[in-house]
Amino acid sequence: MFTTKNLSPKQLSAFTALIVSIPASLIFLIVEKDFLIGIIAFIIMFIGSYFLISFVLEWFIYRKIKLIYKFIYQTKASKKEETYYKYILPKKGIDDVKEDVEKWAAQRSKEIELLRKNESFRKEFLQNLSHEFKTPIFAIQGYIDTLLNGELNNNEVNKKFLQKAAANVERMINLVNDLDEISKLESDEQPLNKTHFVIQDLIKEVFESLYIKTEEFKIKTVIKKGCEQPITVYADKEKIRQVIINIVLNATNYGKENGTITASIYNTDDTNVLIEFSDDGKGIAEEHLDRIFERFYRTDKGRSRNKGGAGLGLAICKHIIEAHQQTIHVRSKLDVGTTIGFTLNNTEKN
Repeated sequence: MFTTKNLSPKQLSAFTALIVSIPASLIFLIVEKDFLIGIIAFIIMFIGSYFLISFVLEWFIYRKIKLIYKFIYQTKASKKEETYYKYILPKKGIDDVKEDVEKWAAQRSKEIELLRKNESFRKEFLQNLSHEFKTPIFAIQGYIDTLLNGELNNNEVNKKFLQKAAANVERMINLVNDLDEISKLESDEQPLNKTHFVIQDLIKEVFESLYIKTEEFKIKTVIKKGCEQPITVYADKEKIRQVIINIVLNATNYGKENGTITASIYNTDDTNVLIEFSDDGKGIAEEHLDRIFERFYRTDKGRSRNKGGAGLGLAICKHIIEAHQQTIHVRSKLDVGTTIGFTLNNTEKN
């Protein structure tokens, strides 16, 4: 079935000129009763109408459409864009132009939504950052004021308060160092020193180094049965050590007493290895899963601050793994437990 939906401007001009010319030439034919005059009238009317309609379409309508495209691009037209405006745009149907504009509008809508989310995250980040610094600063201020207001000469009190002030200074230093490390990882200022090493050996070293902490909560740390076979990975060993420490500490802080932290290691294909750490703790609600790798984000604001740390551990893990061009993920279910895993290469080729 014939349709004008996808006609180009020239085709539409010809079709419209044909519609105008046929009745006009028929009138000439009826009035003059001369077939030749009717044909000549048809040709003259068709050519004249075609050029007139074509001019109106291409120089009026498409000039307006051209302005829309320039608004979309929001830049001074390059040579490539000028070629597009001159040769490609006039060949497009109005429906094609409409589709382009709708795509642009949808893209802009997504960008605006992303900006809103980023703005919300930025405000939350600044609030959390302010809180993390204010807490030790106010504590230090309180201890120093107490000492200056008469307790400086009390040896029992001044030593105790100075120790507490020093602990809060240490907390601030760790916070600044963590933020600095994330910044360097994001900007690729911290090069990776990749070597081959057995991932199970590194996991055992971390388990041993954190024994006092896990023993405090009566939590066992084990490598899953069937995953003991040594698997070699190619990565920055010290940075992966930091990743494993942060994940295990997180599982310890939010695991249950007399629980278990289980490490699993799998060869997923010829070049990638999957490392996962599972606990049987309280789990994480689904609405938090997409955000647990954000800086300072906590699923339980009040309780987690009492655990110590600044909420940067998993954020650092994410940046280290992404610096290796790999991925990190989380699975969790309330009252069942949480699994955090990441991938690494087992070869220098990537």
